[in-house]
Amino acid sequence: MQFATPQKPPEARSRPVLIWEETACPLCSGRHGTTLIEGQDPQGGSDGLWFAVVQCDSCGACFTNPRPDPASIAQFYAEDYAPHQKHHQPQSRRRFNPFRLLKQPRVEKRPIPWHGQGRLLDFGCGSGAYLLQMHQRNWRVAGLDSSGRVTQRIRDELGLPAFTGSLPHPDLEPESFDVITMWHSLEHVHDPASVLREARNLLAPGGKVVISVPNIDSLPFRWFGRHWFGLDLPRHLTHFTPSSLLEMLQRCGLATEPIEHVRHADWLRATARRACRMQTSPPLWQRVLQYRIPSNIVTWHSYWTFQCDVIFAVGHR
Repeated sequence: MQFATPQKPPEARSRPVLIWEETACPLCSGRHGTTLIEGQDPQGGSDGLWFAVVQCDSCGACFTNPRPDPASIAQFYAEDYAPHQKHHQPQSRRRFNPFRLLKQPRVEKRPIPWHGQGRLLDFGCGSGAYLLQMHQRNWRVAGLDSSGRVTQRIRDELGLPAFTGSLPHPDLEPESFDVITMWHSLEHVHDPASVLREARNLLAPGGKVVISVPNIDSLPFRWFGRHWFGLDLPRHLTHFTPSSLLEMLQRCGLATEPIEHVRHADWLRATARRACRMQTSPPLWQRVLQYRIPSNIVTWHSYWTFQCDVIFAVGHR
């Protein structure tokens, strides 16, 4: 195993320089943690570095430690990183399928009912697909993403405002948004509490922040461990549970609603495929979960027992 360490091994001299940092707990700032699991960068191939997820001894929050510092993390996002690719082509009309009614509607990236003056910031806007969807519903939208390449494309191709960077951002004024969305982006930032506090400052009174993140307290994680699709080391820096996400929102001055769980049968199938690919003789149950019907059954069980891959939260100012 090749573990991530502050030293640069001789065989990796051709790689860009990495700077590693030891971090305190992102929730309580505690300095003592216990290793929960170690996993390899799934995008690094057989030469991918290994990283540790630790659990805070004080509050139980989980986070990647050590980790690349903010200046180094960009090199772990390839040019073909899936969330940055275009996903806003017009969709063809689907035929009616009565079996679709049996599926639990996804609560992620759903159109949000009109709120306040209809001003929306999508933090971690990626391809801009959600920005375009909400713009077409007459919302006044703006995007924010760490990738200058994708924000430039949003401005050029979609004609929508998009800023490069994170929160706080000098071009965004206090109380200038009614809704801030964070679709699978909060787990990527080095200081999620700082981001949430600034998000609260950007919200108008009565505004809300809408968040979805992977849930490390999920049945698929407990079954598959380091092969779990939602781990995605080292791009995911904080590994939330329902309780740690709610506590962080509350510590940042936001009132919370009950956590919702989101079914992701496609995540389970991706996890099973990854586990089977990494083992010479994977067990039968992992091979079976690569297929649609078994994975749907398991994700329904996860949903009804509150153990889904993904959790959804709303915080109010």
